[in-house]
Amino acid sequence: MKLVFFGLSITSSWGNGHATTYRALLKALHARGHRVVFFEKDTYWYADNRDLPRPEFCDVRIFKNWKQTLPDVRRELADADAAVIGSYFPDGIAAIDIALDSRVPVTAFYDIDTPITLAQLQSGTDTQYLCAEQIAQLDVYFSFTGGPLLDELATSFRANRAVPLYCSVDENLYRRRETSKRYGCDLSYMGTYAADRQPKIDAWLLDVAKAQPRRRFILAGPQYPKSLRYPPNVRRIEHLNPRWHRHLYSSSRFVLNVTRRDMVAWGYSPSVRLFEAAACGATMISDNWPGLDTFFCPGREILLPTSTTDVCDLLDSMDESAVRQIGDAAQARVLQSHTSACRAIEFENALSSASRLVSSGDPAVETPELIRASL
Repeated sequence: MKLVFFGLSITSSWGNGHATTYRALLKALHARGHRVVFFEKDTYWYADNRDLPRPEFCDVRIFKNWKQTLPDVRRELADADAAVIGSYFPDGIAAIDIALDSRVPVTAFYDIDTPITLAQLQSGTDTQYLCAEQIAQLDVYFSFTGGPLLDELATSFRANRAVPLYCSVDENLYRRRETSKRYGCDLSYMGTYAADRQPKIDAWLLDVAKAQPRRRFILAGPQYPKSLRYPPNVRRIEHLNPRWHRHLYSSSRFVLNVTRRDMVAWGYSPSVRLFEAAACGATMISDNWPGLDTFFCPGREILLPTSTTDVCDLLDSMDESAVRQIGDAAQARVLQSHTSACRAIEFENALSSASRLVSSGDPAVETPELIRASL
């Protein structure tokens, strides 16, 4: 298949989780024989921080002006099998309209921020990248979030096919490494600053660091306010290039995961850091939310404290064999169900079921095998 994507960024992971999500999926699709074109708007904050400027697995089209790039967009859509517009793509509404007006067989939206999108749409306001009335015109609505939210998309916004497409991990990149002195620590957290996440990071990392001055901690990620003050045993990393992520995860005795408020409210929203850290055999400490137990088994594959004291107790009470056992179990779970290869197959199957290429008058003969063959 030829697939045309429109996304926030694939060349830069600075300040966003979209890039690593796209990279894992598109690399796996390329490995399965698909040709991928990716349109990305040139913005200065990504241009100054491109950690993968020329991915080998897709043809990236960086553009400055949407109107000027329209001829290129139309050429690529003319012989494409599917168009996928991603959340927060700066010209998303226009891109959806162009895809719907083209002859591309399948049009899809990939929402990597579904709870945020839905909250805005429910308030009666269109997002900058999607209009409510466009949802019913799309063949597939891929959602970063599963569970009840999919029913809401179908009932309130008439989505034809709302299917989960969770983030995934490139198992060839994310694997356990030897412990690095550079990133060795007792507890690490990596993520872009978000005001709704910060109280829990304060309580579960910074307050823990104050209570345990002999232990080492790492807080990595951009956009944290300059007014924040950190205990001396907390190392700040402004931006960590993805090539070093696996080293951080492998060198952290525990890895902290904290989820955005809207994601917690709807549940079923695993972050990419959960799968990447687990693939490296890290032992994860996370906040809890509905549906988490469908991805990891609490107590056996992931640890779910409820307070600063609980986190301190985990750091103090668990011996290394128990820590390693939990990390091993999480790693096995991810490698079985949440690799990019698994996600690419799920993506293919969703496109196949939505394909307009099969025109048989008898729906009974439109088996997944026949539809895949047509694609």
